[in-house]
Amino acid sequence: MRLQGKIALITGAGSGIGRSSALRFAEEGASVIIADLDEVKGEETAADIRQAGGSALFIKANVTDPESVQALVAAAIAEYGRIDVLFNNAGISGVGALHEVEPEVWDRVINVNIRGTFLPSKYVLPHMMEQSSGVIINMSSCIAEIGLAQRASYAATKGAVLALTKSMQVDYAPYGIRVNALLPGTILTPFVENYLKQSYADPEEGLAGIKRRQLSGDLGRPEDVAQAAVFLASDESKFMMGSPLYIDGGVVFGKNA
Repeated sequence: MRLQGKIALITGAGSGIGRSSALRFAEEGASVIIADLDEVKGEETAADIRQAGGSALFIKANVTDPESVQALVAAAIAEYGRIDVLFNNAGISGVGALHEVEPEVWDRVINVNIRGTFLPSKYVLPHMMEQSSGVIINMSSCIAEIGLAQRASYAATKGAVLALTKSMQVDYAPYGIRVNALLPGTILTPFVENYLKQSYADPEEGLAGIKRRQLSGDLGRPEDVAQAAVFLASDESKFMMGSPLYIDGGVVFGKNA
């Protein structure tokens, strides 16, 4: 029970990495606030946690809307009295080389992935500062460290999130708050399945190509990232501050011969 007694807020927790993380956090003893735009999937995640004997609350929220995020945080505080862990997981994909990306698509990816990290952090941080403790986990990507074709908007946002993580850590270390980033490689989620459909005439061929990029020879699973998120949320990572944690199957620092 590595998160026993912790109150954790996870955005985008209705599916993929967010859902897996919510389930794992609950298994480790945390009470989990599930934030998502999709009411059906969000409620399913909360129901699964409660059915297993855990504590969970679903709140519909749009991470790009200040009023929605303020209401989310207020409801979480009203229910549990505090927030110990914020996992800024919500995000969307962006596909295309820079000259191919339409301005409205660029703006949407920037809005969800960067603004959607900024707003929950902005409204949770005062509560963490008041309690002189807290953990924030930001979802970056290994693409923040490498070049990858057809991912201009997504890469821009994930590089920004990594830089934001480091800056946040400097500002909030005096309050006992730790801020770290997860940098996954390609994880087999609905997010990636959608990318394969958008980017490849033959999604299976695209999947095979992505697997070849990984030293592991396979894609990661949401549970792989959830395990890393549990580590960052727990006291086991108490000496990690402003750090990127890679869960990438060897993409960044390895190369197949």
